[in-house]
Order: sequence, then structure tokens, then C-alpha cells
Amino acid sequence: MFRRKSKQRARERATEYATCKDFQQIFTEDMVGLHRLAFLLTADHAKAEQCFVAGLEESIRGNPVFRQWARAWSKRAIIQNAIKMIAPVPPKNGAVRAEAMGMRSERGPEDAATNIAAWEPFERFVFVMAVLEGYSLRECSTLLACPVQDVMAAKSLALQRLAAQTSLEPAAAEVETIPWPAVFARAQVA
Repeated sequence: MFRRKSKQRARERATEYATCKDFQQIFTEDMVGLHRLAFLLTADHAKAEQCFVAGLEESIRGNPVFRQWARAWSKRAIIQNAIKMIAPVPPKNGAVRAEAMGMRSERGPEDAATNIAAWEPFERFVFVMAVLEGYSLRECSTLLACPVQDVMAAKSLALQRLAAQTSLEPAAAEVETIPWPAVFARAQVA
């Protein structure tokens, strides 16, 4: 009697976890978005493809994940693979390239992905993770293995730079309220 209930509970718990088929479905349904995420992080189509495939493989064979968390797990797998591949590091002594702030682009929000691909890797990673994916500064700091202050500085610089590049020029307080995911939904990566 006890063994039967124990086996039944084990089967019920197993159905709560995402399966290989679940992850395949997620990567198929979200292919464009996941590839765009990989491209924004790596700034290279070949590396983005490698991150995408590695993210799928890691998701399929990774630790058990609840079905509700499978989509977030898939994105996290791509982010972690991109970090391994690119190894972004904060600039030494908080140094910022001189052209970073004065840069203005005639391109609009449609070319935002292309603009971001030209940024320094650390700044690009922080922007994608903190602004587009909604990771906290502490989560970014942990994943990128750097102090929170470096993440804060890179996020601020990235938001200022993007505002200058897209000619939106919002006030500093308004930068956080721009619908960045909608801007990038229109961006053409290919």
C-alpha cells in the first residue's frame, strides 16, 4: 500500500517537469526570439547559432525543470552559453570609450539590434540581461562574475547610448519606461 502511493506520487511529480518534447516545442515556437537573444548577446550570426543549439541541447539534458519554468530556463541556457563563448568583462577602472556617448545614429529603432551588436560585449550583455530580459542587477552581477557597481554603470551607459542612437532622447527617468521589447520585436537581425 505504502509503495503503491509512493510510486504514484513519483509519477505525478515526473509529469510536473518539462520533457525533451516540451523543450523542443519551446525552441520551435520561440525560435526567432531565442535566436535574436543569442545574436544580441554574441553580435555574430554564427556564434548566435552555436548558442541557440547549445541552449537547446543543455535544456534537453539539463536538470529537471518545472514545466512553468521551461521557457525561462531556455533563455537562461542561451545566456549562459553566450557568457561562456564571449566571456564579457567590465572595462578596467570603469573606463568608457570616448565615442560611446557622442555616438548618434541616423538609423531608428528598426536597426536597434544592429546598433547594439556594435557595443562592447560587457555593456551589450548587461543591457540584454537587465533591460530586455528583466534580470536584476544582482543576477547580472552573479552571472557575469563582476561587482554590482560595474553592472549598474554598464546599464546606465547602455540606456543612454541607445537613447542617443535611436534619437529618442528621453529624459533619464523616462529611459526605463521605453517599451524595449517592442522596439526589438521590429528589429531585423538577419
